[in-house]
Amino acid sequence: MPIKGTGMLMTSMDIDASHEQEFNAWYDREHLAERVAIEGFVEARRYVAVNARPKYLGLYSTRTFDVLDSDAYRTALANQTKWSLTNIGRFQNMLRSVARITVSRGQGRGAALGLVRIRPPAEGADKLRSAIEAQLDPGDINGIISMHLMESDPRLSKPLTDDPAAPNPAARDWYVMIDGTDVEAVASTMKGRFDAAITAAKAELISEGTYRLMWDLAKSDL
Repeated sequence: MPIKGTGMLMTSMDIDASHEQEFNAWYDREHLAERVAIEGFVEARRYVAVNARPKYLGLYSTRTFDVLDSDAYRTALANQTKWSLTNIGRFQNMLRSVARITVSRGQGRGAALGLVRIRPPAEGADKLRSAIEAQLDPGDINGIISMHLMESDPRLSKPLTDDPAAPNPAARDWYVMIDGTDVEAVASTMKGRFDAAITAAKAELISEGTYRLMWDLAKSDL
């Protein structure tokens, strides 16, 4: 399985240009290491958009999904550093998904990432999952390393910067991740690949985008 573990935290946000340098310093010098150090977290990756919004994307793998609803993780959220609170308060257009990795195919992780955001129907999730899974084998596609399906948990997937009582239809969205060695290969593979599955299941395609890897951090690096 190319992704370590079966839980995934995804965070994505924009940041005003006037705060971008400090934002990146905080992520690189403090935040990633803090999160990876939490019991049950195994790896984190940072991305910047090539053709996507929001601009910045973080993926945090956990040993199991339950880690993302654990006392250790809740304690970390409740005890943010001053630097963290300053930067979190500057997030714009934040997306936050606490999810299960339900399908993962291929071997390894690439320097380029395609992200397909899908809103599943109220009923018929199994049909949508099966149809997407049939398209997730990288096989002999040049430049493609692995593909994955991430299914958000509606109860836990709440932006840190919004009113927790506000409606949040994105909380149940699914994300297909396509890992590759080349952004163009990822974009070409992603384009239209899941349209038939989405249409047949009466789901909704919300967005597609490409990112390049900035850096990653594993538990063994700490």
